[in-house]
Amino acid sequence: MADFPAYLNVDYTDGDGESPEAYPSIEEKLQKALEVVETGLREYENPAVMWTGGKDSTLTLYFVKEVVERYDDIEMPPAVFIDHFQHFDELIEFAERWADRWDIELLYARNDDIGGYVDEHGLTPGDDIPVADLSEHNRHHIRNILEYEEETFPFLLDTYVGNHLLKTVALNDTLESEGIDGIVSGIRWDEQDARADETFVSPRHDPDIYPPHDRVQPILQFAEADVWEAFWYFVVPETVEAYPDDGYVPQSYDDLPNELTHADIPVSPKYFAGFRSLGSEISTDKSAEEPAWLQDMANTTERAGRAQDKEDLMGRLRDLGYM
Repeated sequence: MADFPAYLNVDYTDGDGESPEAYPSIEEKLQKALEVVETGLREYENPAVMWTGGKDSTLTLYFVKEVVERYDDIEMPPAVFIDHFQHFDELIEFAERWADRWDIELLYARNDDIGGYVDEHGLTPGDDIPVADLSEHNRHHIRNILEYEEETFPFLLDTYVGNHLLKTVALNDTLESEGIDGIVSGIRWDEQDARADETFVSPRHDPDIYPPHDRVQPILQFAEADVWEAFWYFVVPETVEAYPDDGYVPQSYDDLPNELTHADIPVSPKYFAGFRSLGSEISTDKSAEEPAWLQDMANTTERAGRAQDKEDLMGRLRDLGYM
């Protein structure tokens, strides 16, 4: 990709200054998402999809599948799953099940240096990791990029150092090793203040911070409630044969039509159980007892169940390459 981004014809200003209200109907949101995905899959030489198994990235993956099925000249890109070693077990099972059913190549992005140290020493989340025992690559990020001066850091995902090493470094290393020039990501304007100014195609071109690439972001215009409307009236009816064609919104954990089970539905059971945002197992709590789509989205915060250390640092983390 020596001539990246010269071979691209993309509008980096598309979406600038907009909000979800610029796309008032669900049909307009859906159409814009499909247009952005098509641009991404046609313009980039080696695209991929960021997939966490969460609602936003699964919705994004659905749009990618839809575009691939519409056009014979577009191939399905691989999905990159960041394994930060602190996932809910159910989330990994969910991702592997649906990657198999949808015939998607699943690439795992891992910081193997840290993962190996954790395994070798039998660490659990919260235990300290000595900086001196890590690779030169990780020490460079800790000392020179993050300017972190302590001798140890906790093995926790939702912290400044932990998030950067376990997610951002893992992602950037995979982008570089796989030669990915455009990654389709499921972030939204309303989800977090640090993401409110993003555009549908967002450049990441500074080689001192990350492998030069672009972020293609097709669901910026969806609010949280829109995501769930898209799932229950479009995604699930169109991908689950026995689901009602006109949609159906489950009203409880076990409320599924036509004798379907959670394994039949491309929605993580954690959302049925009351989680609204899925982070690490150690630092994410459910928001309420009812399913996520039935909760008070207008008057409560979607990411309130997440550890707030990372949320408070989101702007700085995104400057370093976080999603």
